[in-house]
Amino acid sequence: MHIAETLNEGLRREYSLTIPKADIDARVDKQLAEVAGRVAMPGFRPGKVPANLVRKMHGAALRQEALEGAVKDGVQQLLSEKNLRPATQPEVELTTADPNADVGLKVSVELLPAVEPGEVDGIALEKLTVEADDTELDAALSRLAEQQKRFDAAPADHAAATGDIVVVDFEGKVDGETFEGGKAEGIAITLGEGRLIPGFEDQLVGSKANDQREVEVTFPADYTTKYLAGRDAVFDVLVNEVRTAVTPAIDDEFAKGLGLDDLAALREIMKDQVESELTGLTRTHMKRKLLDHLAATHDFAVPGGMVDQEFEQIWKQLADEATREGDPAKAMADLEAERADYRTIAERRVRLGLLLSEIGRRAGIEVSQTEMNRLIGQEAARYPQNQQQQIVKLLRDNPMAAAQLRAPLYEEKVVDHLIEKANVTERASTRAEIQAALESEEGALGGMALPSGEAVAFDDGGHVHGPDCDHDHDHEGHAHE
Repeated sequence: MHIAETLNEGLRREYSLTIPKADIDARVDKQLAEVAGRVAMPGFRPGKVPANLVRKMHGAALRQEALEGAVKDGVQQLLSEKNLRPATQPEVELTTADPNADVGLKVSVELLPAVEPGEVDGIALEKLTVEADDTELDAALSRLAEQQKRFDAAPADHAAATGDIVVVDFEGKVDGETFEGGKAEGIAITLGEGRLIPGFEDQLVGSKANDQREVEVTFPADYTTKYLAGRDAVFDVLVNEVRTAVTPAIDDEFAKGLGLDDLAALREIMKDQVESELTGLTRTHMKRKLLDHLAATHDFAVPGGMVDQEFEQIWKQLADEATREGDPAKAMADLEAERADYRTIAERRVRLGLLLSEIGRRAGIEVSQTEMNRLIGQEAARYPQNQQQQIVKLLRDNPMAAAQLRAPLYEEKVVDHLIEKANVTERASTRAEIQAALESEEGALGGMALPSGEAVAFDDGGHVHGPDCDHDHDHEGHAHE
């Protein structure tokens, strides 16, 4: 096989490969000999069909199979001979396909960069610590009680406020005419959640049980029911009931309702949870600062293909979230304005992923088979029982799928290694300070390292439309709680 380099720019390489016709023919002859013994044809005993007839029947398919095998082997030979470390799957283009001539290929490949971590021991890090004191514990109990709140019918003279639930019947009209899906009964709406068309919930604030209200709204311009998009509508609304939140008192009875003996037992359990939570928050902050340091002290070219893939994953997640906003069109426009920032985040993640992978390799960090088995079991458990064996097989047989599952744990191990080697000073802090630091713009653009970690190595009835923008769900008799 003849190999010639045709492009060498940055991390991108291109090569022309020529596979001799004789090599392809030899592969076809070998496959022909194997197939001939199994071919059945009327008038011939099994295994006695003449080779020329077998070639006539199966020659085209055998040549295609031989060509695919030769191309695969040719690319592997290229990678081996040139000592190439691809960042993504090489792109292969057939430039000569004449069955009577040598096969010509163009192979394009983007390489992993040579990464030099430098001195990464003794990095200065500040560890912000928060004590699980009574203030933290009381706040956690309050959050727990809030989660256990119930909604009871309010007095008849209670005016609905934000956070209350109103149970309503409604009928909507556009240009004085009712429209399909514009009528519903017994719909429970939590005021302030923003699940309905902008302005609908606002006009129910202050309403009381048995009130009748006329609510005027405009369907969003991007409303997916086209004949309603952008149109004004009027809803006749009957408020059947107003419900207000009742948060349970934090006492022995509250603890007993959770299956415990008394409040003291609940506080003991909650203290352990708060300590674990604060420890996690402290570590997340340290990890963020560590990654910020690594990003600031390492600058090397990264494969554009990897950046593209990472950006696409980030963008898909953000775009999905934008569709669930109250005004999806505005949310998407705001997102587009920040596209360049998210591209920067994707590049940073790729660079950090490559850097952490190299640091881990040099430190001899590995994910053990026992740890991998646990990860596979945890992942399979997320699926229905009748699919779990299939998921386990996929993760065991597919190297790239396994690498993606392994990567987050590998990254955490490398981070733990770096923190253990760091020069750490401690400072008492507060939950609010740590959270503010993590939510800052600098931290947001920092992000976490690329989830691929060590995976960078190359391996082979109709719907009720009503006032609810999320109209793909059937709201007939459904409470929006």
